[in-house]
Amino acid sequence: MDSEMTPEYIATLRRMTGQQKLRTAFSLYHSARKLKACGLRSQHPEWNEALVQEKVKEIFLHAST
Repeated sequence: MDSEMTPEYIATLRRMTGQQKLRTAFSLYHSARKLKACGLRSQHPEWNEALVQEKVKEIFLHAST
């Protein structure tokens, strides 16, 4: 990520309030969960929605950086 932190990107982050940064982080998190659910539905069309959501929850619970 450090190589992607251009001066413009850093300036944008500095202009954001803490609330804006937090809102953006939550938005990215929820987008990632939606994308993972879409991928699981595509890979496992036989799964019902409850199982998809359970697997998404499990994946994000055990995720690490």
